[in-house]
Amino acid sequence: MTDRLPHERGFHVSWDQLHRDARALAWRLQDTQPEGGGDWRAVVAITRGGMVPAMIVARELDIRIVDTISVKSYLKGEQGEMVVLKSPDAGLMGDGEGVLIVDDLVDSGRTLELVRKLYPKAHFATVYAKPKGQPMVQTYITEVSQDTWIFFPWDLALQYVEPYRGSD
Repeated sequence: MTDRLPHERGFHVSWDQLHRDARALAWRLQDTQPEGGGDWRAVVAITRGGMVPAMIVARELDIRIVDTISVKSYLKGEQGEMVVLKSPDAGLMGDGEGVLIVDDLVDSGRTLELVRKLYPKAHFATVYAKPKGQPMVQTYITEVSQDTWIFFPWDLALQYVEPYRGSD
């Protein structure tokens, strides 16, 4: 059916669900080691969506160094040129070895492709993954179809909704 609204084929994620899924991501990562062995040195969140899952992963894996990278790929709702607005500490990053890079979702994979070029030895993990972006991520929790829109808790507001059959 093509005349459905985006929210009708949406995947609504509550704060509780995101917390559970981000912890599951940490559990999956706990037995994963950096390419060169040893422990993870840092977690880097891809802002803005990766900040909450990255914090949960860092807590669960007892990683104390957390930084961010900010990539902009949309201009007024249209995909445009990829631009890094803020990079993590260069001394920390190197080629990414020993660093977990975390985002909420990989969709087309464009953002992770750019970040992977900058830090080829980093480990890329997302909570949710769509098929087009899966090759860009090494670890994820839930696969979501490409045409599903994910509504994250920071995108939603609680409000009263009329029942389907009306009220008394």
